[in-house]
Amino acid sequence: MDTPRRIALIADAGFYVGPSLARVLAARGHDLVLGDPSPELVDELIAGGTKVEVVTGVRNLVKRSSSQQLVDAALNRFGRIDSATAFSGLIVTGRFIDAKVDDLESVMQSCMVAPFHFMQTVLAPMIEQGDGQILVITSASGARATPEAPLYSSARAGATHMVRNVAAEVARHRVQVNSVGTNYMDFPEFRRATGANDPAIRAKIESRVPLGRLGTMEEFGYFCAPFVDGTSRFTTGQFVSYSGGWS
Repeated sequence: MDTPRRIALIADAGFYVGPSLARVLAARGHDLVLGDPSPELVDELIAGGTKVEVVTGVRNLVKRSSSQQLVDAALNRFGRIDSATAFSGLIVTGRFIDAKVDDLESVMQSCMVAPFHFMQTVLAPMIEQGDGQILVITSASGARATPEAPLYSSARAGATHMVRNVAAEVARHRVQVNSVGTNYMDFPEFRRATGANDPAIRAKIESRVPLGRLGTMEEFGYFCAPFVDGTSRFTTGQFVSYSGGWS
């Protein structure tokens, strides 16, 4: 008898670690529900034998309807969700003394409200089926004081602690909820926010990283996979920093 393929949901498969994680999970025998993937990624995955359900217009997880569209699409196509991964968060930099309350409200919406909606929405079918894995990608800045981004790191710390609380609440339903926090990753938003598109500034930034470089999306995809691919079922409520030794 064939073993049913696991169903993995990736809220944003068109940005950050989304494409890399989709490729890893497809290679490990998952069918996928993908939010806003590129057509090229979808064609690549289908050509490799993966069933893909595409959901468009759901990148903004601050809107609860985005998460609901993803969940509805998964259940309509496959009838279950074995794992769900989301990342969000508007990077706001600058000194605390110069910050405005509008800055705080923006960062709280993107860093706290978005994962709140996502977790509540995907938890419902997982609790009903008595099984599931959720990974919320936050930020390593939430694990230590970050003078360049005090509002952002504070909101990220809040999101990480929310994950811990959710994990404790739903563990009895055999649902795992974990978080991974990144910093110093080589992707457009980080380079824009830090000025790392300038080689001289990038070299200065990399000098702050104990491993001496920025992390890649490909290696991060492999790091995330054990939290959502069904191979590690005895870890929940944990936060792991993925920042080259910075935190």
